[in-house]
Amino acid sequence: MKNPSGYSQLQITLHWVVVVLVALQFLLHDGISDAYDIARDTGIYALSAPVLGHIAGGALILLLACWRLILRNDRGVPPPPAGEPALFRRLSHVAHLALYGLLILLPVTGALAWGGQMAPAGLAHEVLKTLLMLLVLAHIGAVAVHQLVWKTGLMKRMMKAVD
Repeated sequence: MKNPSGYSQLQITLHWVVVVLVALQFLLHDGISDAYDIARDTGIYALSAPVLGHIAGGALILLLACWRLILRNDRGVPPPPAGEPALFRRLSHVAHLALYGLLILLPVTGALAWGGQMAPAGLAHEVLKTLLMLLVLAHIGAVAVHQLVWKTGLMKRMMKAVD
């Protein structure tokens, strides 16, 4: 695997676009949640603007997550910052894999729940949503530790491209 000294502009842009899309999915999920509850009770799956927005957002997240994985495989990622404890490095690797997995599984389970009308997929989607929220909070916390405690300058890697 290649070890570039930093992330490319494309990798950085995709990261922040996915951050915004995930935040919007969390903040604007009420429309599809309400529509799903109605559909579960009545069997009528109505396509309103909030539903279509949530579906489009999920599809875009899936597409961008796959693109990010392809870039990660082709270009590689920078090595962990100096000063990061070995245990934290391993946890970071597992957390990143889990983030990618959740960014792929959430749209898939959402599509199966809505489009395939599969209730177990809806339950899985809710559980995965909670796991993603917890993992995002851990990710933000880890960045804070890097910046404020270890002073590794980690945040700069996601702000300034190295092509």
